[in-house]
Amino acid sequence: MKVCIWGARGSLPATFNAERSRAKVKAALEIAVAKGVDSATDLDSFIDNELPFPVRASYGTNTPCIQLDIEGDEYIICDCGTGLRDLGNKIMEERQGRTGAHFHIFISHLHWDHLQGFPFFVPAYIPGNRISFYGGHPGLEKAFRNQQSDPGFPVHFDHLGSDIDFIKLKTGQELTVASVKVTVKAQYHPGGSYGYRFEKDGKIAVYSTDCEHKSATALTDKGFADFFRDADLLIMDAQYSFAEANSIKEDWGHSNNIIAVELSGMAGVKTLCLFHQEPVLDDFQLQKFLDNTIEFAGLVERKPEKIIMAQDGLCIDL
Repeated sequence: MKVCIWGARGSLPATFNAERSRAKVKAALEIAVAKGVDSATDLDSFIDNELPFPVRASYGTNTPCIQLDIEGDEYIICDCGTGLRDLGNKIMEERQGRTGAHFHIFISHLHWDHLQGFPFFVPAYIPGNRISFYGGHPGLEKAFRNQQSDPGFPVHFDHLGSDIDFIKLKTGQELTVASVKVTVKAQYHPGGSYGYRFEKDGKIAVYSTDCEHKSATALTDKGFADFFRDADLLIMDAQYSFAEANSIKEDWGHSNNIIAVELSGMAGVKTLCLFHQEPVLDDFQLQKFLDNTIEFAGLVERKPEKIIMAQDGLCIDL
């Protein structure tokens, strides 16, 4: 099982403007001067081996969308942020006109950053394709229909070419989708949200975004350690720093990097992926956030084996 991230920003897409681009160019040139790079033939090696990630690349700008790549004509997707557009375009390219795809889309909750990419998901317009939405909110279908209605969008939901159905889930429910076992858990977020645990061929991936944890030792949060238990990959909301989450942004419905380390450590998680990134942070700030998280993990006994930052286009082979 392979997990691909198509969008990881929270709340709204991040910007990438001229000022941020210039900062990357300047940083790259400063490092090049310091390293004495004076030949074009050295550039590829220099870029790949000498430049830090936030200088040579980007964590991305899209809002949440995750794909479980299980191959064949069935697809498992979590959330429909703006990253869904890029995923849809890639699928169209790969399928080369073939129809008959079945997309199983699990929705964490109905806030717009988790729905806004669906009107631009090209496979939804193709007759012969099927889309099954899964979620715990009673207004799931209404939310998607409202998004594609006047005056907000020119193509109404009923004009989509694919066959679409909606499946209501409840916390604690277990189901099998495309040979993958899925477990559902209610989470703490304004309006409620749902996390999903996926198991296939002995591998476990957990998608838990838009959930506020205040203490790893609190009974309500401690129960999540069982939901995360032995995950090969935990994609977890860690939008805020510890200071932010416990002051001005308390009760906003998002977790912090410190409790992400603590809970994943309690659960025996192998790889923790920091997710739902603060959209105002640039790549340099996100890198510092990751570095600080890894530094904290080095000070505690129980921690995940590896900590990474989610990035658009990242695929993790479990």
